[in-house]
Amino acid sequence: MEQIHQIRCCNVNCFLLTKGEAGILVDTGRSAHRGTILAACKPYHISLIVLTHGHIDHAQNAAFLSQALHCPVAMAEEDVELLTDNLVQPLKSRGLFGKLLLSISLRSMERDLIESFTPAVLLKDGASLQDYGIDATILSLPGHTKGSIGVDAGEAGVIVGDALMNFLSPTISLLYHDKQALLQSAQTLSALGPRQVYFGHGKPAANRSWV
Repeated sequence: MEQIHQIRCCNVNCFLLTKGEAGILVDTGRSAHRGTILAACKPYHISLIVLTHGHIDHAQNAAFLSQALHCPVAMAEEDVELLTDNLVQPLKSRGLFGKLLLSISLRSMERDLIESFTPAVLLKDGASLQDYGIDATILSLPGHTKGSIGVDAGEAGVIVGDALMNFLSPTISLLYHDKQALLQSAQTLSALGPRQVYFGHGKPAANRSWV
């Protein structure tokens, strides 16, 4: 059965989705943590890098790791525009902590860059990852960004990127581009039933009714 391994990169999580020696890397963190991520990948044959969305804290190492691991990068087409400008999809926030988080995020988006690359694979809702050695399915989870996606590995769990967050407690994302789409994505995740949920930020938690 597939297994999900969390790679902690300060306050951002990347994940290895593995089956035996086969593996897929989900998200790539910031440049300061590229060595940590690369070391975690070394025991496996990584055939694909999946980006849950195009924000810098999840995508900054994509070009470097793609070259180092000799594998393509995949993401939703709707988020490709974020790779050259994280501000092109404006964000709003929920609550006081959300406002603080938004302020920190915007400063990074204005200052930091994602090394240029072109995704070789454009993922859509329901796409299978079996061709890459992993029995998992792509979930379309728009709202945080236009092209936010998750990876559902059934009993192993579901990786949700920033559609949900667990900074202070498990909840729907504190930052969003489209609130209604975010709420619908949360309902999509709730409908999966019992799963361990792996967040882009925070510790894993059990799936539940999110709205």
